[in-house]
Amino acid sequence: MKSKLKPAAQSYSVYFGGELFDIKHLVGNAYLAEAIYEKSHGKFLCHLPQDFELRGLNPHVIRDQDILALFEADLAIFNFDGTELDSGTVVEFMLAKFADIPTVILRTDLRAAGDQGSARHDPWNLMASFYPRTEVVRAASLIDYRVLQKTRLRKVTDDITRLAGQHASATASVICDRLATQVVRALNKVLKTPSVMPAEARPDVYTWLALMPGLKGKKKELRAHLAKLQERKVLRGLL
Repeated sequence: MKSKLKPAAQSYSVYFGGELFDIKHLVGNAYLAEAIYEKSHGKFLCHLPQDFELRGLNPHVIRDQDILALFEADLAIFNFDGTELDSGTVVEFMLAKFADIPTVILRTDLRAAGDQGSARHDPWNLMASFYPRTEVVRAASLIDYRVLQKTRLRKVTDDITRLAGQHASATASVICDRLATQVVRALNKVLKTPSVMPAEARPDVYTWLALMPGLKGKKKELRAHLAKLQERKVLRGLL
């Protein structure tokens, strides 16, 4: 997928939270981020943690880099796939809620999971549900893929034609583009959702966010940085 789109006049940075430790995650994250950019006409600019520059291999430094990138983002997307949610992603989601960041949860896994009992509820642990300024996008991607692939392969009778014709990747691209459209719709919706953080609480909350995670660095500088982020978010209508 190639796009000649330039960032929209009013664009928003989006923290993209999810697994990034194998090729499936890397490719899926990258394609979806680019599809979201295209489908939003440059309005939503996803920042992939897999693209962050590593400043050494110190786990504390790597964690701090991700946390600050999340706090600096205008919105966030978190991938909630799997029978057990990725623990790092859940921690990042909760930090986003502490900061009142508009958030989209994405689940493309059709498997049932969690303890909420009904198919009408979220298929993960109930403690990760029901937070304000949060939209959930659910898609049974495997079913969608099989339905579309069956249609594409009606006239394909051998493996050579199927593989040489790149039918599988073409089908996956269509599914991903459809998903990106849903995500963009959810991002636009949550962007319009008013902040739940009282105006008088904002300075104190963002001061606490500078201290609570135990970020490395001078406390005075961290507090000043978070204070500037809070002011910027207020000016942009995000808080």
